[in-house]
Amino acid sequence: MFEITRATASDAQSAFEIRRSAIRYQCIGAYSQQQMLDWTKGSAKDGYDTLMQKHFYLGCIEGEPVATGMLDLEHREIGAIFILPDFMQRGLGQRVLCFLEDLARELGLTEVCLDATLNAADFYRSCGYIGEASAIYQSPSGLQLACVPMVKNLWRH
Repeated sequence: MFEITRATASDAQSAFEIRRSAIRYQCIGAYSQQQMLDWTKGSAKDGYDTLMQKHFYLGCIEGEPVATGMLDLEHREIGAIFILPDFMQRGLGQRVLCFLEDLARELGLTEVCLDATLNAADFYRSCGYIGEASAIYQSPSGLQLACVPMVKNLWRH
């Protein structure tokens, strides 16, 4: 059974490892090997752990974390949707995304945005997000990555 629960500070390294595995598996071809290594180096203590203070969630199967997702209320942004490679292609990303959209609605948001990785833009389009133009995402660590800014009106289904 897949359960989504609020992450705590003690979940930060586990969430970071899910992110690292997902990026290194799923982003091959969309980004260079060096970009992926730079994007995933370090540990949660290098700043990723601060995300646990936001609406950050873990998706778990039999109590084991296999997915992550986050809602940044201040920026009306959904992010950090990552799935462990062994659990990809099972609809878990869509379940996490729907959970976060429902949470955004409950918290009064009428629209959310996200910066899709190049390999994930089609997934988000299939979930109702709109956006075609490429942009450059500037990570807190200074890394620059191509992305596709997208938006979704939460009142249209």
